[in-house]
Amino acid sequence: PLLVILLANNNFCQSTRAVKAAAMGIWSWDVTQNHLVWDNRMYELYGITSEQFTNAYEAWSSSIHPDDLAAAEIAVQQALQGEEEYDQEFCVVHPDGTIHYIKANALVQRNRHGEPQRMIGINYDITEHKRADAQIRQYATQLESSNRELEAFAYSVSHDLRAPLRSIDGFSQALLEDYGDTFDAEGKDYFDRIRQNVTRMGQLIDDLLSLSRLSQAEMCCVPVNLSVLVQELINDLQALEPERVAEVVIAPEVTVTADATLMRAVLTNLVQNAWKFTCHHSTARIEFGVLHSEDPPTYFVRDDGAGFDMAYARKLFGVFQRLHSTHEFPGTGIGLATVQRAVHRHGGTVWAEAEIEQGATFYFTVPPPHVVLGA
Repeated sequence: PLLVILLANNNFCQSTRAVKAAAMGIWSWDVTQNHLVWDNRMYELYGITSEQFTNAYEAWSSSIHPDDLAAAEIAVQQALQGEEEYDQEFCVVHPDGTIHYIKANALVQRNRHGEPQRMIGINYDITEHKRADAQIRQYATQLESSNRELEAFAYSVSHDLRAPLRSIDGFSQALLEDYGDTFDAEGKDYFDRIRQNVTRMGQLIDDLLSLSRLSQAEMCCVPVNLSVLVQELINDLQALEPERVAEVVIAPEVTVTADATLMRAVLTNLVQNAWKFTCHHSTARIEFGVLHSEDPPTYFVRDDGAGFDMAYARKLFGVFQRLHSTHEFPGTGIGLATVQRAVHRHGGTVWAEAEIEQGATFYFTVPPPHVVLGA
């Protein structure tokens, strides 16, 4: 639209307010006379003064970086011949040797025979954008390398730690079987504690590996019925503890387009937490629902269990962070970190509200796939 306005106005060096605001340079090239006119911003973009400018096509082409010159000139010829719209990016070399990236757009004026008479265009500096893009690519490469190293480290730690754990557990069991009669009750209790902690350490390793895999797995977004998934999880928990009395409310047909594996990880941890932290109450209420009034919709898992002090809410999603002792409520402190990692991979957010002994509500969002910022 800006170039159309310029075509209707031959006073090219009088920049419009929009052009000034965008820091764009305007140029006009009389093709038949090889006469090039720049506005003041163009001189700034190319690092020269009007006195250094010869008003010829060569004044422009001589400033193009040698690596980009051939492509830049081909683009001009294609535009003049009507083969392509002129929409180019190239580097220019200032007299002081610094390199700047330029974005250029232009339209061609033709006579009634279709012959090119004039090109009118705009230039603007995109150096900072290019540098930012390069920095992002560098960070992405470093992150990918770090993730590979982390994955290798996780598997190495898993292998190296499991062997001594198996030895500790095995020898503890052997001592109890072969020499159990020589131990008093306190001694046997010590061995039981050793084996319990070995089991807990094994679970920590498993959870850390799961967290690592969750961060590495390729995402595949499909429709996922969260309501059905929550019901399956509740059925499994109820089957393990049929004596538990719990009122479960599940909003029907709550569907989201997301990675099914990651969504299962999110809801497994949230529903299991709700079930666990209501276990000390004679009855419990667990609810899954969605707030459609929010944009994007906000999903939640709510319980009326132990809750927590909101003063410590910022610690919830850290690895190994726990707000309750393992004696009171078992766990490794990795579940909510897993939830956060899975939600963040969708470009969403997760947070919680709670009150001590009044329960907790965990909220999360899952933006549509087209707005996901990255894996």
